[in-house]
Amino acid sequence: MAGSSTRHNPKHHLAIYPGSFDPPTLGHLDVLCRARRLFDEVVVAVGRNPDKPDFFPIEERIALLEPLVAEIVMREPDGARVSVSTYSGLTVDFARTCGASGIIRGIRNVTDLASECQLAITNRQVAGVETVFVVTGEAYAFLSSSLIRQIAAFGGSMEKLKPFVPPNVAQAIGEKLNDPNHSLARLALETQAD
Repeated sequence: MAGSSTRHNPKHHLAIYPGSFDPPTLGHLDVLCRARRLFDEVVVAVGRNPDKPDFFPIEERIALLEPLVAEIVMREPDGARVSVSTYSGLTVDFARTCGASGIIRGIRNVTDLASECQLAITNRQVAGVETVFVVTGEAYAFLSSSLIRQIAAFGGSMEKLKPFVPPNVAQAIGEKLNDPNHSLARLALETQAD
């Protein structure tokens, strides 16, 4: 209508990017960078996987992620705003609490796709929250936090981890390996003894 000052304000699209991030990898950061182009705001939602023992306590994961996220936002200021938060319980409940319009899931390969599709359908039926699959870069197609923990536990050098994790994470893993009270250091010693 001519002369009308009414403007259409598009909905603010917030997504959560959930995971254990134990430890954070370059694959996680790659997915985050890609997701920032799709949404107005992204919450990196650090949760605890009850099926796996913690490598890094959740507070340490947050401390590792926050400077990495700040660096990404500074390097690419036109992307979505990003924050880091913790949650417990169901991911869909956290998504609803945040007012998220989507859940971001990184897809590395067809195995991921099969399991993630089933979860995405369930999340949509149970909570009405859509899942957005972001395919990771080719360099990270087989990278996972579990793989990083295995490399470290079986005596992999920090040099071998450099292509897979940010420097602050490699340093933190090295500190864990040098702590005789940490389960990873004990496992590494047992492996070397075998």
